[in-house]
Amino acid sequence: MIAVVRDPDGNNDRSRLPRMRVRPVATVVVLLAGALAAWVVTVQRMRGMDAGPGTDLGGLGWFLGIWVTMTAAMMLPSAAPMVLAYAHFFRARRTVTFVGGYLVTWTLYGLAAYGAYRLVARAGFGWLSWQRGGPYLAGAAIAAAGIYQLTPLKDACLRHCRSPLGYIVRGREHGALRMGTEHGLLCVGCCWGLMLALFALGVMSLFWTALVAAAIFAEKALPHGQRVARVLALALVVLGALVAFTPGHVPQLTRPAPMRMSP
Repeated sequence: MIAVVRDPDGNNDRSRLPRMRVRPVATVVVLLAGALAAWVVTVQRMRGMDAGPGTDLGGLGWFLGIWVTMTAAMMLPSAAPMVLAYAHFFRARRTVTFVGGYLVTWTLYGLAAYGAYRLVARAGFGWLSWQRGGPYLAGAAIAAAGIYQLTPLKDACLRHCRSPLGYIVRGREHGALRMGTEHGLLCVGCCWGLMLALFALGVMSLFWTALVAAAIFAEKALPHGQRVARVLALALVVLGALVAFTPGHVPQLTRPAPMRMSP
């Protein structure tokens, strides 16, 4: 439960719901506790599932379950400043709806990624196997994620995520669900490249999942995060080249067995 207190400006009119304010610190504690629980479930479900780049994503229901859990574990800690700012102004119910809208947006991103995977799987592109063009495709995706780190769109989305108060004040007249989904869209704009790199490295790898989550938190929540984003750009381009040309020298990279596309 999110801790709340009655708004001192509220009244005793029983025809209206009592106005409640969120205790922001308690809200963040609950948010981080939820992220920790999501990490525990993610570790349990993903252990032993890493098959490297091109990991089979399984059935839609199974994938959605692990995707929602994984994105909650990865994204909620870095979203805490925004949720804290939102909770300062609004009631508990609206804050819960805001977080729900945020997670819905990331769920839609996962569905889009799953759909793209299934399209490739049905096409049966043999040249994408790891023994042929797979390393080059994975390396190019990782390098593209690095280049995106330097674009104006990335910079604008990252500034939004790092400075939430102005957005909260400007959008106070909007509904919680709309604000949550809008923030989620901007968060996707900030982080989709890093998540693309995760898919290219092995979306079921606990090592790469934790590393990408740490990178997202560093650039969104730590001081000088926009400098961190530029350092990550260089790191991703170098990592992409290594995956493409010398994958055996990349620590913790699982090299896939011959590709078997699901129907």
